[in-house]
Amino acid sequence: MASVLVIEDDAVVARVMLQHLRHAGFEVEWVEDGQRGLTKLRYERPDVAVIDMMLPGLDGWAVTETARRERIGTPIIAVSARGSEHDKVHTLGIGADDYLAKPFGMRELVARVQAALRRSGGIADDRGAIVEVEGLRIDPDQRRAFLRTGDDDELVDAGLTPTEFRLLLALAREHGRVLTRDELQQRVWGTRPRHRDRTVDVCVRKLREKLDRRSPTHDYLHTQYGVGYRFGAEEKTDAEDVRA
Repeated sequence: MASVLVIEDDAVVARVMLQHLRHAGFEVEWVEDGQRGLTKLRYERPDVAVIDMMLPGLDGWAVTETARRERIGTPIIAVSARGSEHDKVHTLGIGADDYLAKPFGMRELVARVQAALRRSGGIADDRGAIVEVEGLRIDPDQRRAFLRTGDDDELVDAGLTPTEFRLLLALAREHGRVLTRDELQQRVWGTRPRHRDRTVDVCVRKLREKLDRRSPTHDYLHTQYGVGYRFGAEEKTDAEDVRA
């Protein structure tokens, strides 16, 4: 039975969430504050975490940032009464995998948790042959990417979140082909794209920070302006790159 950690300070909202998640077959645990939630993320590693961003004390943004800094890979679904594009982009940018603006329906919450589990739980598309290019190895079985960051041949763990890894793998398996933002949204997040949704762009930017900026010799993620993104190991040039 998959486990879900709910970090929510509103007891009424939390009880409704727990009722519907348990009815859907999940093992659910609830804590009311960010510090206790972070401790459970560290030591219990639930399959999915649903985190309210506007917690008293240690808020949901701090919990998410700390979890990702400590390389805790649990998929995080952020929930918040703040539903602006800026709030969503910021929250995804610090490591959340999904974002639900309050008020939301419980059926949607359950569907988002199920989708997060499918993406992180070893579905067929996340397995298969290693993808290897100059300075980078992508291992679907380990769900990890390894990058050469120095002059020697040693490869180090790139420290990707589960969502970042899925996006990288989706692009790498279509090596050289441009994938549209809509295609990536559907393949990686399992959702239909929405108008002005910048989820893909935010995740690509995070990947570039962890791969292109750290590699001394190659860039791997490339923008086809007005279309989408493609993957390929291309030697760095002296010209300053313009990023989307």
